[in-house]
Amino acid sequence: MMKRFKLLACALLLCASTAVSAHRFHAGIADVSFNARTGSTEIVHTYMAHDIDALLASLHGRQFDLSEPDDQDVLRKYIESRFWVQGQDKTRLRVRWVGVTADAERVTIYQEIEKTPLWKAGTIHNAVLVDLLPDQVNTVNLNDGNAVRTLTFDRANPDQATR
Repeated sequence: MMKRFKLLACALLLCASTAVSAHRFHAGIADVSFNARTGSTEIVHTYMAHDIDALLASLHGRQFDLSEPDDQDVLRKYIESRFWVQGQDKTRLRVRWVGVTADAERVTIYQEIEKTPLWKAGTIHNAVLVDLLPDQVNTVNLNDGNAVRTLTFDRANPDQATR
């Protein structure tokens, strides 16, 4: 009986350590590019679904269903409080929420800066998830049509110049 218990305990520890090692880093990525057809700068964020789920549960004490408009609104308010773009004159550009899609693996958020070319951006602030996950690293790829520039954000560096 004791041998079975030890074997079961070892198996449980192995499973737990595998689960912990499966997610060793926390990262988000945003692609920012100018759409010449619409004249707007488009922003597409991608985060790991379980990180967003954990964040919302931690902040609000309940589970969220991102297919529900009210729950999407909670996420929208959070994102808007942690991600913004300033113009070269230091005023915030209006980043419009377009929508969100979510599946078991990822949450994708769509935003745009209407009728504004990417070159008008001066600074990006990205502190998404760093309040929950101290090791969170967010990457922003700026695609101006000629080249892609990558900016890296973390808890110590939430603001980056676009040029």
